[in-house]
Amino acid sequence: MSFCLLYRIAVSCGSAAGCQNCGRTRPDESDFMEKLIYLDNAATTFPKPPEIYDFMFNFYRNNGVNPGRTGCDLALEAEKVIQETRQMLTKFLGAKGDYNRLVFSCNASDSLNTIINGVTKKGDHVISTVMEHNSVIRPLNHLKADGKITVDWAKADKKGVVSPDEIKRLLCKNTRLVIVNHGSNVVGSIQPLKEIGAVCRGKGVLFAVDAAQTAGMVPINMEEMNIDLLAFTGHKSLFGPMGIGGMFVREGVDVKPLRVGGTGVHSAYPYHLEEYPWRLECGTPNLVGIAGLHAGQKWIAKQGLDNIRKHEMQLARKLADGIREIKGVVVYCPKDLANRLPVISFNVDGFESADVGTQLDVDYNVVTRTGLHCAPKVHEHFGTIKAGTVRFSIGPLNNDKDIDTAITAVRDIAKSGVERAGKNKMVYEPCLES
Repeated sequence: MSFCLLYRIAVSCGSAAGCQNCGRTRPDESDFMEKLIYLDNAATTFPKPPEIYDFMFNFYRNNGVNPGRTGCDLALEAEKVIQETRQMLTKFLGAKGDYNRLVFSCNASDSLNTIINGVTKKGDHVISTVMEHNSVIRPLNHLKADGKITVDWAKADKKGVVSPDEIKRLLCKNTRLVIVNHGSNVVGSIQPLKEIGAVCRGKGVLFAVDAAQTAGMVPINMEEMNIDLLAFTGHKSLFGPMGIGGMFVREGVDVKPLRVGGTGVHSAYPYHLEEYPWRLECGTPNLVGIAGLHAGQKWIAKQGLDNIRKHEMQLARKLADGIREIKGVVVYCPKDLANRLPVISFNVDGFESADVGTQLDVDYNVVTRTGLHCAPKVHEHFGTIKAGTVRFSIGPLNNDKDIDTAITAVRDIAKSGVERAGKNKMVYEPCLES
């Protein structure tokens, strides 16, 4: 039985005697909740700023009727918030043209499926990268397995950055789409979108971007970056709830709808509408989710995107520097964190990544994410595909005390790992220390 499983059994039973293997006992639950240190913001930001919760609750309670389906004042007010949110997000993403081309969806994966399946046809060639999330990898692999498209995966350098020249090298006559993950959820690398976009625009190839990790965290300007299609999720750095996301489709680009049905508009017409946003939206929208995005946009504007990013990166530098100095800890990010996300992945000699995550959670109330993070090609690239990594990801509500506790926790865990590593158990090799 693994250390991780024994440990979980010990803490779940609540026995004063604790685990027979190590003697650990379950900490006081209420005390832990008060001291929760949440460092898994790349999965979802938590908690959200209080005013976002307040707006969602009050708006849904007072205006929670079906927008666009009735003409009452409540429905008109609900529709107004939806349209205002489209306008705010269109401007925020640096998109030009009709804000109705900002389309809401369930999440980034939903948007990426719509984009990938909606612009490709049989015989097309698609270029993506080894830095992708499964929300891109799997749709492309399914289309490839069905014999509809061919796919090439652009390589990255040792820092996880894809060169525009690598994209250019892979282009061919039937390349229809280049799709790139803006920011890695594993090592935090940010791709040179403007330069990659210029390569695509020069060859008349569609350029799509997965901005799940970056929308709301780093500036995005679709016009300047030559982006044709952009997918985002709402529950991360845009501070909305889970279950809301969207995409922007540049004018002149059309995406075939994957779902059709009710729109509340032109109900006598027997087919789904061609006009945006209805072209890619059907059924009743996620009103409370859109309200969360609406409040999130106002919160970001109030704080200032540059200020949010500066705060997060200061904490990320402190955290990376702190754990890098600990014997037995391998950090998978460069020492220079310029042009990175506040995401720090690491391993501790002597332990599987899941074991470290369990100890951080149970002993220190520090929440992390362990494993492959739905990005297997990234882990193949960095040689961590078998072990995975432990990931810290910082949000705007974290503070210096959180970071100090995380560093202390890793130091304590690493001390106990030295002896285990000496017995040839899980010794990690640095692959990204420059």
